[in-house]
Amino acid sequence: MNPTPERQLVPLQHAAEQHFFGMRHAAVPERERIEGFLSEGFEVVIAFAGAAVTQSFVDELVGRLILEQGPGVLQRLVFFKNCTDDTRAILSFVAADRLDQYLKNNMH
Repeated sequence: MNPTPERQLVPLQHAAEQHFFGMRHAAVPERERIEGFLSEGFEVVIAFAGAAVTQSFVDELVGRLILEQGPGVLQRLVFFKNCTDDTRAILSFVAADRLDQYLKNNMH
């Protein structure tokens, strides 16, 4: 039986000025933190409580991980905590779009 990986919480609301993530570059330090936790074997819980996000921010945060690490990364980012309906819709759209792009670019 495989042990369950430890989980690392990444709360976004502390990094946003006035709790709004609109710019792609604002996602870079958060994504880098997530990449570090993933490389150490953690599952990552991204907490969106109090944070409004744009598609650009989510694409840099999650979409780039999918493009660089493949669809398997989503198995370790299974928890998106306290998302609004709008945030869930953006996450779903970005993940589907980047998964499609990854598969097209990596088909042999």
